Amino acid sequence: MMQPQPSARIRELRALLNRYNYEYHVEDAPSVSDAVYDGLFSELKQLEAEHPELVTSDSITQRVGNELKEGFVKVTHSTRMLSLNDVFDVEEVRAWVVRMDKLLPGSKHEFFADIKMDGLACALIYQDGVLVQAVTRGDSFAGEDVTNNVRTIKNVPLRLYETAGFEKLLQGRTEIRGEIVMLKKDFEALNKKRRQNGEPEFANPRNLAAGTIRQLDPRLVAARPLHFRGYDLLRDDPSDVPTNMFAYEALTALGISRNREASVFTSIDDAMKFVDHVGKIRGELPFNTDGLVIKVNDRAQFAQLGVVGKQPRAAVAYKYAAEQATTIVKDIVISIGRTGAATPVAVFDPVVVAGTTVQHASLHNADEIARKDVRIGDTVVIFKAGDIIPQVESVVTELRPKTAEKFEYEKALQEQYPELDFERTGKDVVYRVKGASGDLILKRAVQYYASKGALDIDTLGEKNVVALVDAGLVRDVADIYKLTYEDVIRLDRFADLSARKLILAIADKKQPPLEKFVLGLGIRHVGAQTAIDLANKFQSVDALKTATIEQLEQVDGIGKVVAESIVAWCADEDNLALLDKFTELGVVPYYEQKTGRLSGKSFVVTGTLTSMSRDEAADRIRALGGTFQTSVGKDTTYLVAGGKVGASKLKKAESYGTKIIDEKTLHELLK
Repeated sequence: MMQPQPSARIRELRALLNRYNYEYHVEDAPSVSDAVYDGLFSELKQLEAEHPELVTSDSITQRVGNELKEGFVKVTHSTRMLSLNDVFDVEEVRAWVVRMDKLLPGSKHEFFADIKMDGLACALIYQDGVLVQAVTRGDSFAGEDVTNNVRTIKNVPLRLYETAGFEKLLQGRTEIRGEIVMLKKDFEALNKKRRQNGEPEFANPRNLAAGTIRQLDPRLVAARPLHFRGYDLLRDDPSDVPTNMFAYEALTALGISRNREASVFTSIDDAMKFVDHVGKIRGELPFNTDGLVIKVNDRAQFAQLGVVGKQPRAAVAYKYAAEQATTIVKDIVISIGRTGAATPVAVFDPVVVAGTTVQHASLHNADEIARKDVRIGDTVVIFKAGDIIPQVESVVTELRPKTAEKFEYEKALQEQYPELDFERTGKDVVYRVKGASGDLILKRAVQYYASKGALDIDTLGEKNVVALVDAGLVRDVADIYKLTYEDVIRLDRFADLSARKLILAIADKKQPPLEKFVLGLGIRHVGAQTAIDLANKFQSVDALKTATIEQLEQVDGIGKVVAESIVAWCADEDNLALLDKFTELGVVPYYEQKTGRLSGKSFVVTGTLTSMSRDEAADRIRALGGTFQTSVGKDTTYLVAGGKVGASKLKKAESYGTKIIDEKTLHELLK
């Protein structure tokens, strides 16, 4: 019997494996075992290795690409990726329908409803059925090209599936929009493995999915179980997709996973019954959700109703009432935000609310504390606004300890920030740092983030920071990563070369060492060594921002004051939004354990060094695994005595048995 030609066999294997993928990922009804699939896949890989001229970009063997060296490229969306207005009860939904009826009098609406997924929005672009590009939502107008990484997601077809009746969608440009999610079972399995390995757990599936898809190395992305679920389909000719339900039917026909619960209803009452049903079962869904999307089904009516701002009139996002839990307030600490505003934060025993563990909540301002009469020691009811931000709803006064005292806001400000003055002017409900405008604080924050001790961003010095902030190009620290050559070249301070150098220098620091990134955030009381200790303990930003005061106090050198400062910073809504923005802009700090011959050794430098600055000495010591301290303690190994050393420090070192060395000996240790 004659063996088939390699080209024919390759075509047959690709077609069969694509069908098996469709059955597995779309129909959830595989017809063969994993072993059969793996055997055929291995055969295809072998044939392609023997005949590289027959390899095509849409072959399922070609999922993992090469590591990106220059970061992600911005891409403008064909049409804006809009967000939706939130509604929270049936009356708001009915009011939405009334508004549409006024704009389209006499028109009847069908309502399309689907479960809203908590993931990273992404657009897949297919040309003649072949995946050519994947773009994140970004700022809704433009996102980042993450094609290299999305190709590694196993349920994303590299070539759309051919189904009778949908052939037209395989011709020309077809854009599929959806969410990249990590399913709950995969997230739990990943965290279980990390616990077994003694690694810090990831905070939640959404942040992990977003952070993963922005890794520069697609091999790292391929190692994590991401999943794509489509929710929209766009064509250059809108008549190709007459209804939202047709779009969903087309997604299935083309091999794209989507939510099978999505349905069409002829009345808003029936749609709301569906909302109630999903509310009862949402804990059993494979992914996290905080609500549903309800749209006008007819796409022509949808377009006719238009857009207000960045929200379409023909769709709303129904958000479920937040889950509640009770816990005890252990402390109230105050965080200073990027505008100088002092925000109180309740710190409490960890409690699970809406599927995630929370341990602090913003109390907003002094008036809010007084209105709710929140006191340290109180039992409080916690809920999540929009299932995202934890807040204190009320106090269970019946359980209040007799020793609980009213919280005196101004006294707490003086105790926690003795070196600062605060003021509250006019009708402002917020106390702010006196004599410091928001712009001034922002300029200092950006300068500190870019400073040599932190991220060391070349050319982003004081004068350039001032120019960028004054021009409105930088409104928070993360905005530096949005800067383009075209933005910068318009400013008087920059010529062609200096503008290019600045953009390249910023891009070069998109993957900073974790300890440098933590230091650059400017968290109160967190210096260089503390940032290193925090990085060594928690090994990721997600783990750090969910750390408890008890966990923080386990880190050498961190006491209650520093721990509370870190918790307060991580509870501030502006700071959390800033961290999310860093992630969205592709800033991915990495952790690397520093080991070397100075591991376990600690140094203090006193006096003047002639061959290097104290900061340079600290960096070189840390690079070899050593610890750099600011003052001599019982655990100090070496006191490096430069010029003009005070006798008291030498005496203190001698009393602790610390070895005193000169600059020459330090050089020997650093070689």
